[in-house]
Amino acid sequence: MGGVTPDCGPAPLTLHTRSLKLAAELIEKTDASLDQLRTLLTAEPGPTESDIIYEENKLELHRYTPDEATHETPIFVVYALVNRPYILDLQPDRSVIRRLLEAGFVVYLVDWGEPSRLDSALDLEDYVCRYLDNCVDAVCADAGVADVHLLGYCMGGSMSIMYTALNQTRVRTLALMATPVAFDGDAGILERWAVHADVETAVETFGNIPAELLAFQFSMMDPIDQYVGKYVRLYENIENEAFVANFSRMEQWIWDGVDVPGAAYREFVGDLYKENELARNEFALGGERIDLSTIETPVLQIVGEYDHIVPPESSKPFNRKVGSEDTTLIEFPAGHIGISVSSRAQRELWPEVADWFAERGTDRDLEQLRGIGPTYAERLAGAGIETTADLGEYGPRELADIADTSPARTEAWLAQLTTP
Repeated sequence: MGGVTPDCGPAPLTLHTRSLKLAAELIEKTDASLDQLRTLLTAEPGPTESDIIYEENKLELHRYTPDEATHETPIFVVYALVNRPYILDLQPDRSVIRRLLEAGFVVYLVDWGEPSRLDSALDLEDYVCRYLDNCVDAVCADAGVADVHLLGYCMGGSMSIMYTALNQTRVRTLALMATPVAFDGDAGILERWAVHADVETAVETFGNIPAELLAFQFSMMDPIDQYVGKYVRLYENIENEAFVANFSRMEQWIWDGVDVPGAAYREFVGDLYKENELARNEFALGGERIDLSTIETPVLQIVGEYDHIVPPESSKPFNRKVGSEDTTLIEFPAGHIGISVSSRAQRELWPEVADWFAERGTDRDLEQLRGIGPTYAERLAGAGIETTADLGEYGPRELADIADTSPARTEAWLAQLTTP
């Protein structure tokens, strides 16, 4: 996200092409068979079967159905505007989607698609207040539920935070993966680059920010590994077909990006990274300020201990800024991508995450109402209110005193008792 020159676009592809050529030459110099070379050049991501249930502009909303659904509330995954979401479903043994399906959840995922030049004016208000809101409506209608478990990854997590702050009754839980929130000077090299980025020149030059440029900038955050180290590892594991296939799929994903609409890029880099407006409760969408302290839904944060793109210091302050009394932090020994695709994350992290969602599902009658999570349910239960029938015996002000919240919120609870 640093300085931009108009003629820098082809450079990332040239470097990547040269790197793949070198990798192919390494294979030719070994005793590896042509099968490994064929695997390197032809392995493709193996997405889990899904159904598209909603489309708008370029976006597609996918539904993944488990063999046996054991949880009523679905998980809605919100990916970033950068890159493509199949990193969450790279191959059967490295698929967040499949781990959640195995836990009995119906999973929805939004693929934002490739913006056209006409989409360069799309800003975060368009993505959060229009597209994301419409997707939640579609998920709820398709699943026959009133709210969702929201799981946001990276930039998708930042947008999920904004959505939750504005629509808490639609979000049963908020889970965040490697999500950038706070930028006060110690959140790593990407923040330092963003501080010096000439955002206006980039947007004026390109309109939509090219995916190739972004991929090159991300790779240059760790150039030794990206242009030397990983090819050494490929050489050392060239006889391992599974390793070669995984390497190929990861390379495809890294360089198979999508452009980012100029207006959204301008806000994300300029307002969030440079001005730290989200963490300061100063960022607004549609004239409505995003106040993190108003978020009372259960929160889970997953951060990678070795994440150099979104360091833990950029994410962890969020749990201290929200108003929720149910916050969980998982610091996992992996990087930005490793929390989703590493074998250890697949084995240890995602079963734990699935359990977290399950524990905050629709186990109790009261939690079937929008806006009542474990915290409010516990407060109500302390007064003997454990079912919707119990709830209906009280007025909004009485419930507000019991649950320590506003009458407006309790009125919304009661209104659902008479809504089919």
